[in-house]
Formats: sequence, structure tokens, C-alpha cells
Amino acid sequence: MSRLPLGNSNQSLGEVHESVDVTAGKKGWKRFLAFIGPAYLVSVGYMDPGNWATDLQGGAQFGYKLIWVLLMSNLMALLLQGLAARLGIVRRRDLAQANREEYPPFVNFCLYLLAELAIAACDLAEVLGMAIGIQLLTGLPVLYGVLFTLFDTFLLLYLQKLGMRKMEAFIVALIAVIGISFLVQVVIAKPDMGQLVQGFVPTRLNSEALYIAVGIIGATVMPHNLYLHSALVQTRKIKSDSESIKLALKFNMIDSTIALNLAFLVNTAILVLAAAVFFTTGNTQVAKIEDAHRLMEPMLGSKLAPLLFAVALIAAGQSSTVTGTLAGQIVMEGYLRLRINPLLRRLLTRMIAIVPAVVVILIYGDQELDALLVFSQVILSLQLGFAIIPLIHFVSDKNTMGAFAIRWHVKVLAWLVAAVLIFLNVKLVADSSVEVFTQQGHWGMKILVGAAWLAFAWLFLVMTFLPLVHRRRQRASVNMHSEVTPLVNLSIPEVNTIAVALDFGPADEKVIAHALSQGHEHATYLLLHIVETVSARYLESAADDYETRKDTERLNWYASQLEGMGHKVQIALGYKNRIHEIVRIVKDANADMLIMGAHRHTAIKDFLYGATVDQVRHKLAIPVLIVN
Repeated sequence: MSRLPLGNSNQSLGEVHESVDVTAGKKGWKRFLAFIGPAYLVSVGYMDPGNWATDLQGGAQFGYKLIWVLLMSNLMALLLQGLAARLGIVRRRDLAQANREEYPPFVNFCLYLLAELAIAACDLAEVLGMAIGIQLLTGLPVLYGVLFTLFDTFLLLYLQKLGMRKMEAFIVALIAVIGISFLVQVVIAKPDMGQLVQGFVPTRLNSEALYIAVGIIGATVMPHNLYLHSALVQTRKIKSDSESIKLALKFNMIDSTIALNLAFLVNTAILVLAAAVFFTTGNTQVAKIEDAHRLMEPMLGSKLAPLLFAVALIAAGQSSTVTGTLAGQIVMEGYLRLRINPLLRRLLTRMIAIVPAVVVILIYGDQELDALLVFSQVILSLQLGFAIIPLIHFVSDKNTMGAFAIRWHVKVLAWLVAAVLIFLNVKLVADSSVEVFTQQGHWGMKILVGAAWLAFAWLFLVMTFLPLVHRRRQRASVNMHSEVTPLVNLSIPEVNTIAVALDFGPADEKVIAHALSQGHEHATYLLLHIVETVSARYLESAADDYETRKDTERLNWYASQLEGMGHKVQIALGYKNRIHEIVRIVKDANADMLIMGAHRHTAIKDFLYGATVDQVRHKLAIPVLIVN
């Protein structure tokens, strides 16, 4: 695990955070071009090999009829990516960090697992796509291509060393290769323009078309891209004044519109190509990328088309693998505050994708790879609600977004998009679940499916309604006064040891300032923090994980600054149970006062978090000062 400078521990993508200065003497087009980049890294996820599988199947089986699904998906993506960028620009938080601050630990852990599952599904599509592309171009077996993709883990490390702008330029170059390749192929295919235009008109979907449509939506609007975009916009260093934020939001919206529309054109080109080449000739069963590549030359009468097809497939897989790794880093750091070596992170993500691909190849051969590709996109779609709903909550909150909270009509549109996506996903899963429950026997599977439904329903309800409960200010005052008595004894004991509970958030400085105001020149200040990592829960003081070391380092950092000011300082770490450990440390130190920060949780959130302040003050007989 790598150590970071302490100042970067709470920054999204700390290595490149605010590495591109858009304020340094840039005006007009130069200033706009400085903002260009993040949306293109996001857009590659909208044209990765997983899209190819769903677009090819949609075009081959249903002709031009699903173009409207692509258009709808692109409009949804444009709205949601705009919200993700807004969160990052205004709050300087990525979606994972915002979730960690809003939800209780167990809910966050569930959301983390779902986000990692989405990234693994995305990486699976990239692995299979690149492997198939290598096979089509060189003739190597797909299994060798899958194993070969391990070596591209070093590419991201090299690109990160070159800097953010170089990485963005590399991705844009790959996008250009993909776009030009398909433009040439579509020109060669000569699609029916009349039917193509009709494809933009929404039509009723049967069960087979719905499965492909949900796969298209999952391949287009991907949950990991929302995490990615909210972090990438923070690579731009902007001023904190209102005008600078407005300008950043404007330029990022233009950037997103251009980038995502380019991705839409690429996806449309794939679907149109499949419709023109396969659907119109009666080859509606062409669902495999390899079959599409093989049939292009005889049907189009051109050797260039299949060559461009293979090159574009490799470019799509390679570009997506870079952004997938960045998304994995954002999710892990945001939810777990755990930063591991980038190479190890990349190898871990890639191995999770390679293992199922190798297993499928060894058991079924190459025949089921495209079905696995489509399945990976359906998995992505099923995770969407768990990323979209928190995002809408965060950008709607006027307390944290201020004047940049989304307006009511955008909010209504966002919730409508979320409702459509959730409805499609629930319908798809419900149809599959009904098949399980209507079968004779299989009680173990039925219990498993039922438990999964209950777990997902619970997580969905908590994730959806907890922020709403949090915002409701319940102000009730009960005036119960005793008889007036004279004030006789107003003296208080001298405070010699002041315990200061820190949570390493933005309120630490204020809490320490209040502590200093309560003490005299000979007072001792005990800085304490409770570590709640998995290893700390079991190993307690024997834990030596990354977060424990970083927590110790931060306490020492605070202590050294206070000692430099002439104060006496001690530090203490607690483990496992927050309430029990704060009380234990305070009593062991014989502290005369405890000072804590308040998170201002209410109602259900107080219940879920455990209402630390209330329970601690009831267990101590000393003054407890709560700093809001």
C-alpha cells in the first residue's frame, strides 16, 4: 500500500487532483480547451466492447427499431453525467465520498460492493472485447488474448506518469480511431435511410427486445461512469467564487454534450451496421462479434471493413480499460478510504474479470463469450439505481450545493429517468424470478432469490429515503422550568486535561479551537480518534492496516502543530466500538472535559449511526462540550 501526503488523503484521485490549472491567464477558447478532457474519458465507457455486443444483437435481431433506445439512453446519460460533474465541481467530492459522508457504514459497504461488481462487469466486457479483437486481427486463440490483456495493466501507470492531459489526448486518439473506422464501415454498408429515420420512433418491446434494450441501457448509462465523472472534473483547478463555478459547469456541460454525442454516433453506427448487413439479409441470428466480423467481407465485398472492425474493437477495449481502473481507484478510496498501489489495483481488477472469462472459455469454448458480454451489460444496468438515486439526492440538497442545487424541473426529469431505469430493471429481474418460483422443487434457489429480493429492497429503501429524513428539521421544544432559585455557587473546577474527539473531517480545526479556548496555559490536550476498519474491529491495537497508520500519522501531525504553539499534547487511538472506546479513553486519562463535534443527524439516521454524542454524554460525569 502506498503512502500519500497527508494533505491529499481526502482528495479524489489525489495524484492528479487540481493538476490542470484553468485559471492561469487563460481566456476565451484557450480557457474552454483547458476544461476539455474529462467527458472524453467518461465517453469511452459508452462505446466499450460491451456496447458492441448489445448493439450488434439489437441491430441483427430487430433492425433499426432500437435506435430510439440508444437515443433515449444517450439523453439519460447526458443528464446524469451532468449531475455527476456538478457534484464534483461544486462540492469537490466524488460520488463515493459523498455516499460515505451521507450513509451509515453498513449501507456504504453494500453500495461499495455493488460498485465493485459493476466495475468488474465492465472490465469483463473490456477483457473479452480486446481478446476477441486480437483474435480477429492476428488469429490467436481467444484464451491467449484474454491472458494477454494482463499486460495492459502497465499502460495506465505509464499514462499517469505522463500527466492528465497526455492521458486525455491518448483516449481522444483512440476515440478518433473508433469513430473513423465505423464511419467508413457505415458508408460501405449503405443503410436504408428511410428505415433508419423510423428507428428513432419509440415502439413496444417484447421480452426478447426488452432484454436487449436493458442491456443497451446498461452498456450506455453505466454506474461507474458517474463515480468517474464526479472525480475527473476535480482534476481542473478552479476558483471557489460563484462566477468561476458557473463557468466550470457551463464548459463541462458543453464538453459532455460533444463527447457523449460522439459516443451515441458510434453506438448508432454499430447498430445500423448490423441492421444493414445482417437484419436486411435475413441473418437475424448473428449475435456474436466474431460472426459479424466473418460475414462482413462477403456481404460488403470489402476486405477493409472487417480489418477496421477488429482495429476499432481493440481500441475500444484499450481505452475503456484505462477509465475502468480509475473508477476502481475512486470507488475504493471514496468508500473505504483505502488507497493501494495502482499496479496492484489494476491487477486485482483485471484478475476478477479474467477468471470468469477463462472459466467460460475452458468449459464452453468460444461459443458463449458474446452471451457473457451481454450478461455483463445487464449486470451493469441492475446497479444503476444504486448510483443514480444518491446522486440526485446530493445535487438537490441546498444545504450542501447552495445556489447550485438543481432546479425543480431538472429534479423532476432526473427522478423520471431514475424511475424508468429502475422499472425496466425490476421488470427484467422479476420476470427471471417468476421463472424460478414457478419451477417444481429448487427450494434452495427459491430461498436464495427471495432473500436477495428482500436485501435489495431494504438497501433501496434506506438509500432512497434516509437523505429525505436527514433533511427534515424536527424542532420541538418542551418548556419545563423549575422554581427560580438564587445563583450562589458559580465557581467551576480548574480544567487540567481536555479530551478532544476527532473524526478527521472538516470540523476538526473548529473542535480543536474550542478546546484551546477552554484550557489554561498548563492544560494537557488529549487528541483521540476511533479506528473502525475491519481489521481494527478484530485485531484492535494489533491492527496495522493502512487507515490505522494514516490515523496515527494525522494525530501526530495535529499534536506536533499544537506542541509548536507551546501546548502539552497526548494522543490516543481507540478501536472497534466508537462509544465504548471514547468513554474508556476519557476515563483512563482522568480527563476533566470532553469536546466533540456534532454531525447534526436526526431521526432514523441517529438510530442507524448510534447517536454517538447522546450515548457518550450519558456515560460520563464530566462536562461534554459539543461543537456544531
